[in-house]
Amino acid sequence: MLVGSDGAPDPELVVAWRGGDERAAGQLVHRHAAALGRYLAASGATSADVDDLVQDTFFKAFRGLDGWRGDGSFRGWLFRIAGNLLKDRFRQNKGRIFLEIEEHDIAGSADPAGELAADETGRLLQQGLLRLPRLQREVFLLRVQQGLEYAEIASALGSTTGAARVHYHHAVKRLKELLA
Repeated sequence: MLVGSDGAPDPELVVAWRGGDERAAGQLVHRHAAALGRYLAASGATSADVDDLVQDTFFKAFRGLDGWRGDGSFRGWLFRIAGNLLKDRFRQNKGRIFLEIEEHDIAGSADPAGELAADETGRLLQQGLLRLPRLQREVFLLRVQQGLEYAEIASALGSTTGAARVHYHHAVKRLKELLA
């Protein structure tokens, strides 16, 4: 359960929003939007789609807030919605994955070879993530990037805690093989 600078945990903000407090919705968006964006981008959403998907996630969440029973984290529930929207977007694109090519300028550094090796490792890791099966990739990102516990991951993905652990283990093993 996340607590904001105002001290209100997510469930209290949800109750406040249901009671008509628009500021509560703004606080929830402010608290979770960046994490959703990082999750979606790392899950394969193009940078052009990330903002739209984040907005769609909150739109769908606030319209269907009665679907959140409060038995899992609000953030986990948002990740589940975002993941489903991303799958829908993937289906609309008929399974095509669009990779963006970015220009990198390596800044001067005391260890240019180390910078280059780190850049290459990052590129290999990103490629490896795209090669993982969807569930392994989602579990890995929710665990490593978002810091969610296995129970929260299971709730977000509609799975069990044990399955989340297994998917994470397999994801780590495959990524290590790719980076070796």
